[in-house]
Amino acid sequence: MLPALFRALAPAFGAALLLLGGAAQARPAPVATPALWHVKDADTTIYLFGTVHVMKPGVDWFNGKVKRAFDRSDELVLEIIEPDDPKAMGATLAQMALAKDGVKLSDRLTPEVRAKYQAAMAANGLPWQTFEPFNPWMGGMALSVAPLERLGYRSDIGAEKILRAAAQSAGKRVEALETVEQQLGFFASLPMAQQVQFLNATVDGLPEMESEFAKLLTYWQAGQPDKLAAMMNESLEATPELAQVLLTGRNANWAKWIRARLDRPGTVFVAVGAGHLAGKGSVQDQLKALGIATRRVKE
Repeated sequence: MLPALFRALAPAFGAALLLLGGAAQARPAPVATPALWHVKDADTTIYLFGTVHVMKPGVDWFNGKVKRAFDRSDELVLEIIEPDDPKAMGATLAQMALAKDGVKLSDRLTPEVRAKYQAAMAANGLPWQTFEPFNPWMGGMALSVAPLERLGYRSDIGAEKILRAAAQSAGKRVEALETVEQQLGFFASLPMAQQVQFLNATVDGLPEMESEFAKLLTYWQAGQPDKLAAMMNESLEATPELAQVLLTGRNANWAKWIRARLDRPGTVFVAVGAGHLAGKGSVQDQLKALGIATRRVKE
């Protein structure tokens, strides 16, 4: 199921292409209780919070243990810090996605796959002709974002946006684990065969995207990372190479960052895509391999 794969890069792509517009209002949802963990030593506490990058209005999640942990923290650490100017993001995206060999995107696909891809783009209001100069991962990312936007999900009320605004209002320091260029580079550096595989998986997953993403959000709101992980593991089986690049490898890097951060005193609130804190190869698993224990924070 694709959203579990692209979740970490959705904010960058969504802002870059300016895909987000007006969204239908949803009825207020019950108070959410997403999962939260912490890592501690004598003078340092690091909270680990799994985020959802796009959300519908009415989800009340910034409360309880999450809000208390955030308020105690001196510093917020996100995956990336988005440029304030979306045009700058768009320029970076376009430059990194441009096919240097001049081969059109559609020409990289078999006739049957090409027809399905072009039909999917048209169905989601994306002119496939505009994407012809780009590599396949660009089309895959576009098809990962546009359907959710049409279903009423918005990035401007995603968890990162709320947390960053709250941190800036409170005068907290805001840092990032990666740069925009690094995140996009994970896709841009994929071998062409894997880029095509990513695009094909995206197209094939579109019919189930609404129901699958809704399930993931339900598990996130209920604080059920095990169920979220089960869905993710099933979706990643078809693309293990992509999972290593986009998920497991990055989790290992972040675990090393957390280990190093424990050498400095303070309280830090780390917020990354919820998929990184669930299942085999999660940040918690990587920390355990480094001899560092994580504990679930209870209400």
